[in-house]
Formats: sequence, C-alpha cells, structure tokens
Amino acid sequence: MHKSKKRHIAKAITWRVIASVTTFVIARWFFSDDPDATQKATLVALSESVVKMVFYYFHERAWYKSNIGLDPEKRNSKSNTNGSK
Repeated sequence: MHKSKKRHIAKAITWRVIASVTTFVIARWFFSDDPDATQKATLVALSESVVKMVFYYFHERAWYKSNIGLDPEKRNSKSNTNGSK
C-alpha cells in the first residue's frame, strides 16, 4: 500500500479513538439516569466510530487528490507527479 494511504488510515484510526472516547463520555452523561448507561454509551461510541472512520478516510483521500488551496507551483508539481496535466 502506498505510504500516504497508510498515513491516512493511521490518522483516521487515532482520530476515531479520541473522538469515540469523547462520544462515549457525552453519551454516558446523557444516559446517566439509565441503569444501562454504560452499555448504551458503548454502543453509540462503537457504531459512530465505524461509520465516521470510513467517511473520514474517503474525505482525506478526496482532499489528497484535490489542488484546492495549493499555490500554483505546488499545484503544477502535484499534477506532474500524478502523471496528469
């Protein structure tokens, strides 16, 4: 696998860990009066983690392929590197 794809996957995983812990804490707080609060918060955190990790990966890939926000020199060198004009 190409280095940048591995990096995007690693970034997606580490970010999802941080975000899912945050989601768990918030969900646990919302369900605090429920005896199954921990179970519900875990289910919410796990399900949103999987879905959002997939979306994040494709979002990163789209931006990686985009030239938006690059200066013209980098834009031209990126096009030449990818073999397109």
